[in-house]
Amino acid sequence: MELNLKGKTALVAASSQGLGKAIAKALLQEGANVMLASRDEGKLKEVKSELENLGGEVEFIRADVTSENDIKNMVKAAAERFGGIDILVNNAGGPPSGSFETLSDEEWFQSFELNLLSYVRNIREALPYLKKNGGKIINIASSSIKEPIPGLVLSNTFRTGIVGLSKTLAQEFAPYGILVNTLAPGRIDTDRVKHLDQVNGEKAGVSPEEMKEKSEKSIPLNRYGTPEEFAKVAVFLASDANSYMTGSSFLVDGGMVKSI
Repeated sequence: MELNLKGKTALVAASSQGLGKAIAKALLQEGANVMLASRDEGKLKEVKSELENLGGEVEFIRADVTSENDIKNMVKAAAERFGGIDILVNNAGGPPSGSFETLSDEEWFQSFELNLLSYVRNIREALPYLKKNGGKIINIASSSIKEPIPGLVLSNTFRTGIVGLSKTLAQEFAPYGILVNTLAPGRIDTDRVKHLDQVNGEKAGVSPEEMKEKSEKSIPLNRYGTPEEFAKVAVFLASDANSYMTGSSFLVDGGMVKSI
């Protein structure tokens, strides 16, 4: 299968760790050039050093995706460094856990900026570059787009909004040859999931390890996925191998979500 990613440019948001880092690594291994971005400049420097010489070229820029100016600078830097943008991977850290009754307006607004408005702004800024040759937009969401997760009302709300955005833009951008898809992780073994296991374990009066074991039993494959497994699907969607799938949502969850 020809992926034809060599020489393509990808901008990957929130790529200093976790799923974003795994996607950036996988794209580089296929020969793509990658602009890393996150709020932590120290981690970005470490990741750039780790991922150099994998295939494509890698650069980084510090950017807070809740800042409109940072987003503009991030997109401009990627386009100037590599001569354009072919692939946009929208990603952001998860919002805080909590029930409806415990969350304030401030937390709702912060989560909206982080987990939905940042995607809108990233797409708006990158669109002129993506339109030139047709491009790929991959919006990272969560398995909560199919089945709400208890205690994560903020994520459940704004991740579902990402699906509506992706579906709408897939229709609007189709004349430009731009494909837009949503990629939703289930229980992938990242720091975010470790944190949630700790929080849920404290509520249940068990250790994070016991909480993980309980969670794994709810997954048909009986284990958490790896960031590398998730990244493989992202790379496929970003590549020329995907030429006819747009406006769709894809779960990478080991069969955890039971809905059709």
